Amino acid sequence: MTVTMRGLATAVPPTQLVQADVAEVFAAQPELSRLAQRIVSTSFGGSGIEHRYTVIDELTRDGPAPDAPEFYDRAAGELLNPGTRLRNDRYETHASRLYLEAGRAALAAVEGIDAADITHVITVSCTGFYAPGPDFVLARDMGLRPGVQRYHLGFMGCYASVPALRLARQLCLADPEAVVLVVSVELCTLHLRTSNDPDTIVATSLFGDGAGAALVTARPPAEGERALQLDGFATRTTPEGEGDMAWRIGDHGFEMVLSNAVPSLIGEHVTGAIAPLLEPEPALAAALADGSSGAAIEHWAIHPGGRSILDKVESTLALTEAQLAPARETLRDYGNMSSATVLFVLDRILRDPAATEGDRVAAMAFGPGLTVESALLTVRG
Repeated sequence: MTVTMRGLATAVPPTQLVQADVAEVFAAQPELSRLAQRIVSTSFGGSGIEHRYTVIDELTRDGPAPDAPEFYDRAAGELLNPGTRLRNDRYETHASRLYLEAGRAALAAVEGIDAADITHVITVSCTGFYAPGPDFVLARDMGLRPGVQRYHLGFMGCYASVPALRLARQLCLADPEAVVLVVSVELCTLHLRTSNDPDTIVATSLFGDGAGAALVTARPPAEGERALQLDGFATRTTPEGEGDMAWRIGDHGFEMVLSNAVPSLIGEHVTGAIAPLLEPEPALAAALADGSSGAAIEHWAIHPGGRSILDKVESTLALTEAQLAPARETLRDYGNMSSATVLFVLDRILRDPAATEGDRVAAMAFGPGLTVESALLTVRG
């Protein structure tokens, strides 16, 4: 049975953050040490990001300043430090809207399927919590059937959209009539903070907000419809690195640990992580073994966790600059949107005329653990 991902759609909040402007704000915070100021300049300047998006409209310098700022006092030029409750309250408000926007866009992009056909909903996020959750909000506000099955994959980190797609595929293999709506929403900027800690500064320089959605089903795509066939998945937890990428709840938002050891760890284990994915196809397994997987697989949807991560994956797997372009362009235009980001990269590949019927796509995402999730896909249409 063939299962495809259809109607791939993305959404971002309206407020754009220009990286150079954000760097200027963070470097000017009064409590920063001189060393931290230099780290801010280096991290923001070398991130490969030009702009990203946020649900916190008061972070922009455009328009009138709010009377009661929560995150940024524009008049004083100081970043504020709201508690976790306020940040999570804002998450519930803004995430609900983005879940609905992305979910509706995915459904509207697929001919022959309407809300009544959706049998399962899978939502993904690690940047906030509420219950009834986003799966409930989608089912209610999209008018889905009362008995729609709902699942939420929470607090897994940047790799979570890949297991969400794997679960969706498994549901479709079990029920050929299943239509699974997968939606990831991450509002990372709600947890940005000023700090002298190098890991926190690096995280602050990278993360943005965004949403991605798709329908997964065994129902065949319409003639001429662009889709991605889901061929296989693999998971690998590295034997080290548990403390180098972490996401914990603090008194003033969620606290990200992203050490400078992560790119090296990924470089050491990325080949072994993708090997089980390619084993069922001898030609691809042989290409990985002899270092020619970049030639055997045309397109690579690598999660742009940061510029140095992409550099390490490119060199380790001997990929070309063109093969990393979708990931680098996504990083440049949106930053790291945690679990939603790989869906943006896949969307960019699918919209590229160079991706033609039958081309293979390898997707990889990285997160706490250190966990590597990968998927093998085929372009259809």
